[in-house]
Amino acid sequence: MFERLRAALQAALEAATPPPDLREIAGRMQEAVIQAKAGVSAMREALAQAEGELAHARAEVETTTRRRDLAAGIQDAETVDVADKYLARQQERSAVLERKVAAQREELALAERDLGEMQAQLVDATKHRAVHEADRSTDAAWASLGAAGMDRPGVDVEHEQLRAQLDRAAREAAADQKLEELKKRMGKG
Repeated sequence: MFERLRAALQAALEAATPPPDLREIAGRMQEAVIQAKAGVSAMREALAQAEGELAHARAEVETTTRRRDLAAGIQDAETVDVADKYLARQQERSAVLERKVAAQREELALAERDLGEMQAQLVDATKHRAVHEADRSTDAAWASLGAAGMDRPGVDVEHEQLRAQLDRAAREAAADQKLEELKKRMGKG
């Protein structure tokens, strides 16, 4: 089920146009985290259900074994034969459920690790967005002061504008890279 969620998210991210700012990237990352949390929750529920089925299957094996032994004790060969056949099916079912539960536990652990990484990336992107917006605000303030005829003290305005553009481009490239990493991680399965 989690793979379908990942595939849907991957398709949506690939179909979308590149986001123009960090706010949109952070928003998409937050949506992905929310969907991943829902997926992890569903995986936990499925695991609990499978564990319940396994416990029931094990109880059936014990009950059938006890009944077969009682039939053997009174030398009822026909009942022993039927119980042996039923016991074999129950043991096989129990073994399948044990493998299923083990696989679901591993998959849940992987999904929880992925979710943790996604949440850390979201926190990081949110921090970068705040820094980016602060830089934009500072640049806007200095631009309005420059329009009023006041230059930044001890600063080459053209050099600072070029530096700000390069810094902004670097932050946007880093955000794009983080989004690509998130896309790749969501696509693995």
